Amino acid sequence: MDKPGRLQNGPEPVDFRRKLAVVMILVCAALSVLMIRLWYLQIVKGDELKQRSENNAVRFRRIQPLRGLIMDRNGFVIVDNRPSFDVLYLPARGVDHEALLAKLQDLYAVKSLEFPEGQTLPRTLKSYLPVRLEKNVGMEKVALVETNSLDLPGVYVDVTPVRLYLDGEVIAPIIGYTGEVSREELEKPDGDYASGDITGKSGIEKALDSYVRGRRGNELVEVNVTGKVIKNLGRIDPVPGSNVVLTIDAALQKSAWEAFEGRPGAAVAMDPQTGAILAMVSSPSFDPNLFNSGIAREEWEKLQKDPLKPMSNRAIAGQYPPGSTYKLIVAAAALEEGVITPETRIHCNGSFVLGNRTYRCWRKNGHGPVNLHRALVESCDVYFYTVGKKLGVDRIADYAKRFGLGDATGVELAHERKGLVPTKSWKLARVKEPWQMGETISISIGQGFNLTTPLQLAQAYAALANGGTLWRPHLVQRIEAPQGGVVREYPPEKKGELGLDGKIAALLRQALWGVVNENGGTGYAARIAGADVCGKTGTSQVVGLPQDEQARRRKKIAAFHKDHALFVCYAPARRPEIVVSVVAEHAGGGGAVAAPIARRILKAYFDGKKNERPRQAAAGSQTPPPSGNGKPQG
Repeated sequence: MDKPGRLQNGPEPVDFRRKLAVVMILVCAALSVLMIRLWYLQIVKGDELKQRSENNAVRFRRIQPLRGLIMDRNGFVIVDNRPSFDVLYLPARGVDHEALLAKLQDLYAVKSLEFPEGQTLPRTLKSYLPVRLEKNVGMEKVALVETNSLDLPGVYVDVTPVRLYLDGEVIAPIIGYTGEVSREELEKPDGDYASGDITGKSGIEKALDSYVRGRRGNELVEVNVTGKVIKNLGRIDPVPGSNVVLTIDAALQKSAWEAFEGRPGAAVAMDPQTGAILAMVSSPSFDPNLFNSGIAREEWEKLQKDPLKPMSNRAIAGQYPPGSTYKLIVAAAALEEGVITPETRIHCNGSFVLGNRTYRCWRKNGHGPVNLHRALVESCDVYFYTVGKKLGVDRIADYAKRFGLGDATGVELAHERKGLVPTKSWKLARVKEPWQMGETISISIGQGFNLTTPLQLAQAYAALANGGTLWRPHLVQRIEAPQGGVVREYPPEKKGELGLDGKIAALLRQALWGVVNENGGTGYAARIAGADVCGKTGTSQVVGLPQDEQARRRKKIAAFHKDHALFVCYAPARRPEIVVSVVAEHAGGGGAVAAPIARRILKAYFDGKKNERPRQAAAGSQTPPPSGNGKPQG
């Protein structure tokens, strides 16, 4: 019989206690290891780990894409990209920001650093949001930051692409410049911009920004106290922008710029058969590369306050009285309306009397009896005073509008001005006064209320040169994908027809040929052997001068009140290839100043064609081209 208190078939008490002791030993060992590890991390490594946890950060970084290249018609790159080294600061907890930046200033040996919003530091610092301290720094500053990174926690150098404008001021009026997106642009519902994005601010950069800017990428990285990347946690690569091929010839553009020799003014060279703009110069200009680093306030104010307005594109926004270049339109109107015939002669004795006022011809002693051809060749004012009086302002205005004046041309650039073609109704609505006959006299030689832009004049003369078609001037040939292939083409766009009788148009073209090539022609200085240049000079008064000739000669005129010099031409006479419009501000006579400028542009164009032929023959395929005495003024 079993003893009382013993479990049937159970473990012996000694075995159970032995197993329990083993388990307890294992548990105690594990707890000991855990406690030792906790003690090591918290006591021995506590300060180091605390510093690392406070200063290591996960940063969400936007990666700016490469903006598309901009090329001329021959494939030469005129706007590229280059790397910009920017100094950034990633705020860290427990760091005295002001002291840190003071240390950086000491390294730079500068008094202050410039930051966004004009402050020493933004009011709110976020540990995951870097603050750009400086843009586009030199390699000396890059070396200073890199070699002193341990003493500058959170300060690091980042590389971003910025624009490189080759021959900056030469092309700036066309290309424009880029800059960081503004608050207004960020608030646009369809803008798709983020803070820090780069966008076009003017010119082609702005007009085609949606094509050129590309698509930004994103990157999630972990950085240490010095801003160095520890680990890449994920990346979406940026997509580069599309490339733009312009109608501009870079070599001709540079030649046109050099032809001005620093004078203020504008010039446009255009293909009269398509409206493609070959060159567009506005002088003075500015260097768009200044904006890559974030232009200094002093530089910006200097550009804005400059009385010559270098940031304005005079070719599309400069509005000038057309002077005698307008006589072409008055002549077309008079012939079409039957007011005169080509043989109609008017005697010029040097003056035209209307009521109690005398209007003078530029030639003091007059031109004698002249027909329309000689009146255009010698730019006789009295002839056109007489014809203008017979026509009236409204009929002149109708033909001016046929030639595209008084309205924007539609070129791709912003801020184009319309100019002004006055009418009786316009004056009544504008100044509440009826039109006066004396105003028609002034209008008939391109003075008075008349205003045109150099691009409008080029468009008008191109229409006569090509047989009567008014083409929309354009700067863009096509847009190409970065990997190749055409994204969009920009074919020539017809705006209208002049509607002139063929014989009348031929008479006008013959007269323009005579202006340059016949004896007594006011555009003699534009003559080029073998090129058959046709054109018209113009001199437009900026201020009214005394009618008495002696008083006129005695009057001292300030530089900003001198006459503008104009010349509009095309060549060759048969099947013209190029039309050139030149306005030289406050320079004097069109024949003496503007015609020689146009001649240099024309010569550069035809010399470029001559140089191109031997290379084409040698290469077997098309390759890109390389880069008189004054007469009386009209």
